[in-house]
Amino acid sequence: MDVSESQGCLQLRDHFSLLTDPRTGKVTHPLLNIITIAVCAVICGADDFVAIAEFGRLKRKWLSKFLDLTNGIPSHDRFNQVLAGVRPAEFEKCLLSWIAALHEITDGQIIAIDGKTLRRSYDRASSKSTIHMVSAWASENHISLGQVVVDEKSNEITAIPKLLQMLEIKDSLVTIDAMGCQVTIAETIVDQQADYVLAVKGNQPTLHDGVVSHFAVHLSDANVFKGRSFHRTNEKAHGRETEREYFVSAVPDDLPDAFRWPKLRAIGMTVNRTLRDGKETIEGRYYILSRKLTGKQFAEAVRRHWSIENSLHWQLDVTFGEDQCRIRKGHADANFSLLRRQALSLLKNEQTSKVGIKNKRLSAALNDEYLLKVLFAA
Repeated sequence: MDVSESQGCLQLRDHFSLLTDPRTGKVTHPLLNIITIAVCAVICGADDFVAIAEFGRLKRKWLSKFLDLTNGIPSHDRFNQVLAGVRPAEFEKCLLSWIAALHEITDGQIIAIDGKTLRRSYDRASSKSTIHMVSAWASENHISLGQVVVDEKSNEITAIPKLLQMLEIKDSLVTIDAMGCQVTIAETIVDQQADYVLAVKGNQPTLHDGVVSHFAVHLSDANVFKGRSFHRTNEKAHGRETEREYFVSAVPDDLPDAFRWPKLRAIGMTVNRTLRDGKETIEGRYYILSRKLTGKQFAEAVRRHWSIENSLHWQLDVTFGEDQCRIRKGHADANFSLLRRQALSLLKNEQTSKVGIKNKRLSAALNDEYLLKVLFAA
């Protein structure tokens, strides 16, 4: 076993030592084996438990370099059984501990919060509802920091504070879409010594109308937004031209509902003008901020927020086929989702290969040395 494999073995044992094994009685296959094989298989393209078991059988010789495979490779039913029983909250802490040890998570960065539905997780036979998950994405490091399952009798409004309380967000800038524009959520962020950029829509009608009115009155006065309070970008791609303008204003004294929002320092507006096939569309969006940002900083926060859609959710659906996954038993759907996010984070942070995630998965499946690089930053 070379140095990287020895270190990798110790890393895995250390990070998963506190994970509770859901099985009772005699255990044939160590929990560490099941988790490690599952992570490796998902990195390499496995999208269900049959594929994970097949990966294990085909890669047994390589896996035996850092796992005790005396009792062989578990069956697909065993993988399903164990991952259906493992507690997702514990599993998530272990996975985050692993990737945080490999790739330092930048302090004070932009953390995007957003929800995603696992569309095929609904099971009519057992009356199990479709799973909706809220995730936190470190936009600079491309790391999934955590996720919580939204209770079927609740919604994102109650799930987001639970997720935030799980995270270390001090000095970070947390961005959330309009669903998360709630006083309790803003208070949770500020209480943890972080700042927020929250989109404002009709679910906060008084606040929304006040922000819209302020910008409607003052946009015609160039002096209000001159210099650092304004930023503009232009892009041409896919047959369309898009101009984006970003405006930041101090909180006006007469802004209605302002007193309810903790540490409210500024309000923001974005205007997107898109020209395609000779037709122009204009869209405006509005925000509240607990930190006074420059126009350029505000633009970065808004654009970085959408990285959770492009870098996380889109990849999970298109590259990992998450929307088509029919895994439903126990906690297996939530835990398989965690496996995908861990695999994606590891693949994104492997920088030696200059290809997309799909081709990185293929490289990892075909090249054991590359898989080691992904797993252990070797």
